[in-house]
Amino acid sequence: MADFETVVVETDLLILGGGMAACGAAVEAAYWAKQNGLKVTLVDKAAVDRSGAVAMGLSAINQYVGLKDGKNTVKDYVDYVRNDLMGITREDLVANIARHVDSTVHLFEKWGLPIWKDPEGKYVHEGRWQLMINGESYKVVVAEAAKNALLGSGVGEIYERIFIVGPLMDGDRCAGAAGFSVRENKFYIFKSKATLVAMGGAVHVFKPRSSGEGMGRAWYPPWNSGSSAYFTLKAGAEMTCQEVRFIPVRFKDAYGPVGAWFLLFQSRATNSEGGAYMVERKPELEKWGPYGRVKPIPANLRNYLGMLDVMEGKGPIYMRTEEAIQKIAETYKDDPKAYKKKMKELESEAWEDFLDMTISQALLWASTNVQPEERSSEIAAAEPYFIGSHSGASGAWVSGPEDLQTDGTKSDYFWGYANMSTVPGLFCAGDASGASSHKFSSGSHAEGRIAAKDAVRYIVENNKMPALDAQAIEALKVEILAPLATFEQYKNATTDPEVNPNYIKPRMFMFRLQKIMDEYAGGITAQFTTNESLLKKGLELLDFLKEDAAKLAAANTHELMRCWENVHRMWQAEAHVRTILFRQETRWPGYYFRADKPTLDQENWLVFANCRFDPKTGQWETKSRPVLRIFESQTKEPAKASV
Repeated sequence: MADFETVVVETDLLILGGGMAACGAAVEAAYWAKQNGLKVTLVDKAAVDRSGAVAMGLSAINQYVGLKDGKNTVKDYVDYVRNDLMGITREDLVANIARHVDSTVHLFEKWGLPIWKDPEGKYVHEGRWQLMINGESYKVVVAEAAKNALLGSGVGEIYERIFIVGPLMDGDRCAGAAGFSVRENKFYIFKSKATLVAMGGAVHVFKPRSSGEGMGRAWYPPWNSGSSAYFTLKAGAEMTCQEVRFIPVRFKDAYGPVGAWFLLFQSRATNSEGGAYMVERKPELEKWGPYGRVKPIPANLRNYLGMLDVMEGKGPIYMRTEEAIQKIAETYKDDPKAYKKKMKELESEAWEDFLDMTISQALLWASTNVQPEERSSEIAAAEPYFIGSHSGASGAWVSGPEDLQTDGTKSDYFWGYANMSTVPGLFCAGDASGASSHKFSSGSHAEGRIAAKDAVRYIVENNKMPALDAQAIEALKVEILAPLATFEQYKNATTDPEVNPNYIKPRMFMFRLQKIMDEYAGGITAQFTTNESLLKKGLELLDFLKEDAAKLAAANTHELMRCWENVHRMWQAEAHVRTILFRQETRWPGYYFRADKPTLDQENWLVFANCRFDPKTGQWETKSRPVLRIFESQTKEPAKASV
């Protein structure tokens, strides 16, 4: 479009995203960049203060190892993560985050985040690895530190409301990113010596359980659209665990998290008949190998047992909030005054859990006359999400740290710089990096720091600005802005701009994508079940959708962003379908079930299922990578590196 100004920004390190991982990267990069005379640029499609998965707030920090307390070790955390993902995890990546995450949490407290303390001044734990916080302004606190680090040091700059579409390449090396402003008619080219991707996971790839006016209410942020996966795929990076989508069980319709109720309040979940499915269906766990016997039981297996009750007509599933609160308060029953005070305190904590992080759930409770101390509340499995930081593991295949490798892992897990993808100069953190789940907000911040430090080292050792082809840039500009031109050309062909034979609007495009994924890739209406024939049909329909993506139309820059968000989702969808088709087993019942391959296959499929899109040929490749252990041959914890 002729009225779009092209803005070229040159920088040493480009950080893409504004969530926890990006903020961690900004803090760390600013420190090392100042020592080396480098420039750091952070670009976010939103505003950093309220960007990312914890934008609304959080009621708990979910990864805190507590190494100084001596109760837990790095290996303990690695064991927990490996067991929860049914054996599929990169121990080197998980251990690297685990040994640094405590220092990140201590930074949060230093910056002003209120962490609950007991009368002795010790942290209040929600569970073994979780700390309770007053976290409504969690992201604001962390964002302020990131902005102070970049802008206060004089080494950095921040661009907000810029939507990044995809990578720029100089041969096989990542050379930066291209995007556009959603506030001004400006097309941006960011040239960089290294790029750190931290643009979140993907929501709304599948049809959501909440529809209509509730469609924008997802457990994971509804504005995360698969930009990390699209960027790394289009750059030619190898991806991992694209079949591992995450389905959280949440309070129904408003998606309020259940962790505090299970861990802090010690609540039970039962079916509508009062049966505790975790007890009644315990024999089912024996079908899933060693993972059915570990403690805690993997999240997907807990999901699965509840789903079996629902499929047998025993729904709804209820969180017994009234029972949990009463049980705690009863310890004070001999003192009426103390009992009344404790009940009031518990009621306050129950509501605060949502007011800190999921206000819509508090509103739903209020509007449906739910008082948690008096009535149970319905919970349900949400739609699938793609997320590398929670109980999912999808993301790019990245290098681990050198000092954690053994003779048996180094050739497979290390290629020069921690958290660099298989594309030179392209680093990943948070939801952008795969096979290292259960890092949550604090671990994502720590991983951002880890990735940024090695990205700066990469720049120091490869200190040359990549070259870009001017004609290729101009062609990319035309491609990215094409939906605006399409709308202008054909908008008068019908009286309703939403219905036109010459184009498709982004909302209708998203509905088509969600219908395909829901019906063929195991969404909520298919009870999360699929098979080879369904998956192949889904790929066929995704090919048709990809053809129609060329006819996306946008009336303004906001809709232009929506167009590209849905293209990003479509690529995440294809990576998922191809990888779930490649893995010939059901490893994560409760996340998905392959009806034609209904069992665990430890002999053949205790491996990573990886995929790669080749930008030069346009072809996809799927392959397996070995699951290797780093702790078996060690008699002590790995040495802690400085971050």
